[in-house]
Amino acid sequence: MLDIMVTAPFLLTRAVLPGMYARGWGRIVNISSVHGLRASEFKSAYVTAKHALEGLSKVTALEGGPYGVTSNCLNPGYVNTPLVQKQIADQARTHGIPESDVIEKVMLAEAAIKRLLEPEEVADLALWLCGPMAGSVTGSSYTMDGGWSAR
Repeated sequence: MLDIMVTAPFLLTRAVLPGMYARGWGRIVNISSVHGLRASEFKSAYVTAKHALEGLSKVTALEGGPYGVTSNCLNPGYVNTPLVQKQIADQARTHGIPESDVIEKVMLAEAAIKRLLEPEEVADLALWLCGPMAGSVTGSSYTMDGGWSAR
């Protein structure tokens, strides 16, 4: 897990920074998770990896700023993906409830908005962060979790 979620972004960042520095412009957007900012039980490896990615992004922001390079994290909660759909089925079996109840009663029980994020919502924020209007936005983490982390 650490290889995919920490080592790979580190190596990619290290590979692209020289070119970004030379051009005086660059954007790095790391896909973290709400678990990069908050912990949950039974997710120690995942939470550790996402916290490490947050640190990498912030260091990159500090080092890249003088060269016109920004670095930020997106921190989605549950996104409507095949992986999450499998988790819905697993949670329904575990809790003995219909799949239709899992999102609201289990996954998003603590969230203000009781729906999964769509991948396009995450992509839209990433696109904005990559654009010229986000030139002063760096070292930030953008939570997209329906209010789960507001508690």
